[in-house]
Amino acid sequence: VQLAESGGGLVQSGRSLRLSCAASGSTYMITDMGWYRQAPGKERELVATVHIGGSTRYADSMKDRFAISKDNAKNILYLQMNNLEPEDTAVYYCNARVQTSIEGYIEEWGQGTLVTVSS
Repeated sequence: VQLAESGGGLVQSGRSLRLSCAASGSTYMITDMGWYRQAPGKERELVATVHIGGSTRYADSMKDRFAISKDNAKNILYLQMNNLEPEDTAVYYCNARVQTSIEGYIEEWGQGTLVTVSS
C-alpha cells in the first residue's frame, strides 16, 4: 500500500483547508486509515481515524473543527479542517493499517504534507 498526501499549504487563521490522501496498491488489505500530525519540536499525535466499517475516532482537541471522511470507491481519505489556528501548524501524515495475515498488521505512512497557519 502506498499513500500520497496533498492539499497542504499556507492559510490564515480562521480559514479552512482540506487534505487528501490517495491510497494505491493492495488497498483491499486496509482496515483503518487516519491522519496524524507533528508540529515542530513535538511528537507525532493522532488527529482522526476511520475504520473500514465507517466508525471514526478523533483527538478531543480537534473533533469540533476537523472532519475525516473516505471515498471508498476512489480510495481517497480526506481531512476537512475548519477554523484553523496557528497551533494547527504541523506536518500532517496519512496512515493506513494494513492486515497482512490473520493476526498480522503493518502501518504504512505517507510522506506528509505541511500545513502552516498564520495569525
